Amino acid sequence: MSDHQITGATAADIADSVRDLRDRGVLRPGSVLPPVRELAATLGVNRNTAVAAYRQLAQAGLVVSRGRAGTVVAGHESVAQEGYSPDTVLRDVATGNPDPALIPDPTPALASIVGRPVLYGEPVIDSGLDTWAHEWMRADLPGHDFRITVTSGAVDAVERLLAQALMRDDAVALEDPCFLASIHTVRLGGYRAVPVPVDEEGMTVDGLRAALDAGVRAVICTPRAQNPTGAGLSARRAAELRGLLADHPYVLVIEDDHFSLLSRRAYEGLIGPGHRRFALVRSVSKFLGPDMCLALAATDPETAERLAMRLSPGTTWVSHLLQRLALAQLTDPGVRAQIERAGDHYASRNDRFAERLRRNGLDTPSTDGLSLWVELPLAARTVAERLMRRGWLARTGDEFALGDRTEASRHLRLTVHDLSDDDADALADDLIAAVR
Repeated sequence: MSDHQITGATAADIADSVRDLRDRGVLRPGSVLPPVRELAATLGVNRNTAVAAYRQLAQAGLVVSRGRAGTVVAGHESVAQEGYSPDTVLRDVATGNPDPALIPDPTPALASIVGRPVLYGEPVIDSGLDTWAHEWMRADLPGHDFRITVTSGAVDAVERLLAQALMRDDAVALEDPCFLASIHTVRLGGYRAVPVPVDEEGMTVDGLRAALDAGVRAVICTPRAQNPTGAGLSARRAAELRGLLADHPYVLVIEDDHFSLLSRRAYEGLIGPGHRRFALVRSVSKFLGPDMCLALAATDPETAERLAMRLSPGTTWVSHLLQRLALAQLTDPGVRAQIERAGDHYASRNDRFAERLRRNGLDTPSTDGLSLWVELPLAARTVAERLMRRGWLARTGDEFALGDRTEASRHLRLTVHDLSDDDADALADDLIAAVR
């Protein structure tokens, strides 16, 4: 092998060649790989072979697609992640986490999940959970024939859904500003993110129209409690967006309804009665805890068949013990009442903090979800630095931006639901001082 030449006749050989060049330091982080067509022509292989090689490398985290800027060798640079920041002495209001005190204790349900061991070759979905999930989803997918797939959380569901439908460089419509995990999933998969602006009613009509005109093959939307803005689709906006999608029935619509049982808003969705490729994904992470790592995806039958090929019994299934535990909790009246109380708590605490800010001249809407999206009169990074000097760690909006960062850079996302009244007053006072 030449020191600077990628070689190979199959996707696996080409990927191994790039990996070897990277391991030997010939290709360094940030090195731009040849465009797919150029590489295919150089090696005398089909374009799809080069696409498959780059996909393998992207899924292994060795390369990152930069859209029109090309595919580059990945480095070890840190990227924004949800959750607690390690090694900080500041009070962290950037986490986006649920309150652990409001997550139901699974201990009482554990005794009910023990049963006959599940062996290779058996159905990968627990029959009881399958039946319950169908009832849960049916009201929001009227007239649709759908199947239930169980995945290891919503992010796993989205990754699998995109992988079964798309090829490298395919365009995906994402909300802007966007959930961090969706940004990473699309980039790691080698897809092109097409930003669709979000306002107080969710994805904008003009934004989705432009994305569809640009040829997106998938749309990822959060119908309520959009992260980071807290926006939810209104009935009017959802109807308008369904009208646009009616002319594109084979565009894969993925709805990440992550806040489902906790939301104080009615579900309004993009999946119209005639849409052919869809997935309504509901994770249990926000109300049963992130460590449950379980999500339910209601999809059209063809998408379900494709997902099933990637969920064969083995390392890719979701443990039946975990499925039974989730079902035991979701059907327990006491747990459901606790989830309802948690939803009320998140809403009321966010409302009260937003009212504190409004009384002091920061017009902050009371939105849905675990966090507040606070608009500022000056750059968010300036405000965040001032808050750090007062002992607070906040997350700036530009971390969630896909397109023009100007709007997002004047926002903070604050997770305040677990603050005491005294701490909430102190944070509000410090934030008001920071913007002045």
